[in-house]
Amino acid sequence: MAESIRFVIITGQSGAGKTETIRCFEDLGYFCVDNLPPVLIPKFAELCSQSEGRFNRIALVVDIRGGSFFDDVFEALETLEQNGFTYEIVFLEAREEVLIRRFKESRRKHPLSQTGGISDGIAAEKQKLEQIRGKASMIIDTSDLDVRGLRDLINRNYESSPQQEKMMVTVVSFGFKKGLPLDADLIFDVRFLPNPFYVESLKELDGNNAQVANYVLKWPVTARFLTKLFDFIDFLAPQYAKEGKSNLIIGIGCTGGQHRSITIANKLGDFLRAKGYLVAVNHRDIKNLN
Repeated sequence: MAESIRFVIITGQSGAGKTETIRCFEDLGYFCVDNLPPVLIPKFAELCSQSEGRFNRIALVVDIRGGSFFDDVFEALETLEQNGFTYEIVFLEAREEVLIRRFKESRRKHPLSQTGGISDGIAAEKQKLEQIRGKASMIIDTSDLDVRGLRDLINRNYESSPQQEKMMVTVVSFGFKKGLPLDADLIFDVRFLPNPFYVESLKELDGNNAQVANYVLKWPVTARFLTKLFDFIDFLAPQYAKEGKSNLIIGIGCTGGQHRSITIANKLGDFLRAKGYLVAVNHRDIKNLN
């Protein structure tokens, strides 16, 4: 029964999104355990193998919160292999400045920060995780991902569905002042739409906020543009799929990548999902991980 179990181990840097990742796996129907001491992994796997198929997709979070227990992780993985289990490691990471910002926003202390210095904790953790990062099946940098983008990425790779064989469509919102997304197949410029940046109450928000989205979407020009955009993509996407393209990347750009492009990218993502495509929406230039 060991070979019939899909075993995913989630690890990585503190603040990189492991909590949201385990939620994604839970929504996909995986049996999930957060912060399991590595020494217990082989025994846990054995129990799952005796469940008569009830627990055949497992996701575990293992990280440095386990303290000295984390040092047992490689011995535990070796025992798993000896017992006939295969496993995948999903490693989460982010740029240092992004991790620092997230810790400051959440007012949490870094687990390895003995004196309160976040940078020291990040450096110590990075060194401690170096070996297990080298064994990762998948490395996800969440620096420029919002929650929706992370969820779409996990769904795309771990959802047990025939949809995985379909073309993946990635919608990227961006700001022209920070440069074009170089890997985009299609670029749409939405700088002609009314800009929430000039509305004082909306300026500091982003397009994921309902007030900003409502402002962008309320104008007739936006409704007309979306109708034409959806019609164009509805025609074009199947042509790319027919050609055998596995990933279509669509860029939606405004001036700073905070308001209009995010709103339109989210609407396009919803439209494409309703059409049955696998969709990831990535807000490249968003200021915060919402």
